[in-house]
Amino acid sequence: MIHTVLFDLDGTIVDTNELIIQSFLHTFEGSEKPLTREHIIPNMGRPLVEQMKQFSGRETVDDLVEKYRSFNIAHHDRLVKEFPYVRETLGKLHEAGIRLGVVTSKVRRTTEMGLRLCGLYDYFGAIVTVEDVSRPKPDPEGIRKALRALGGDEASALMVGDSHYDIEAARNAGIASAAVAWSMKGVDYLQRFEPTYLIDDIRELLPIVGARGDGT
Repeated sequence: MIHTVLFDLDGTIVDTNELIIQSFLHTFEGSEKPLTREHIIPNMGRPLVEQMKQFSGRETVDDLVEKYRSFNIAHHDRLVKEFPYVRETLGKLHEAGIRLGVVTSKVRRTTEMGLRLCGLYDYFGAIVTVEDVSRPKPDPEGIRKALRALGGDEASALMVGDSHYDIEAARNAGIASAAVAWSMKGVDYLQRFEPTYLIDDIRELLPIVGARGDGT
């Protein structure tokens, strides 16, 4: 029986895909090796600084991070929305007594911006961002921190995400995982990492955790 469900943010419950892509394209516009969507999408889910170092070939990327975040924040509310049925499903999970948390590789400011914009913030009893850990996903540190905050345990927890970082973090933490088929990376990619579940619709979480959706 699942009593605790942890969610990745970007690409899982909040559709920030186009915002992320446009922010990277803006950051590297005019560079010697401009980025393409094909470069960006496979790396989505990693901490921003790691991506900037890889894309630029530089160790010091503070200027790139600042340029990215300035664009990202300025265009956030225009380009971000929740995925279909997310708010409805989180509400039903909450009504059923399921403890809910977020474990993300984003910083807290933009994490909270997205959750509040989409009306999801109040459902979560724990929010663990990249600023709250020393080792981001796929390390299990963030999952374990969220479980402690929620009073959950590994045997009754589930991690939901759109990338192998989420699936591997769940495996490393000793909990079940659910990969979301609406990931930009594609179903074939997700299946390679053998998630416990692969869901096509977030409402499929309700029977997985044993919630009927009527508060029981």
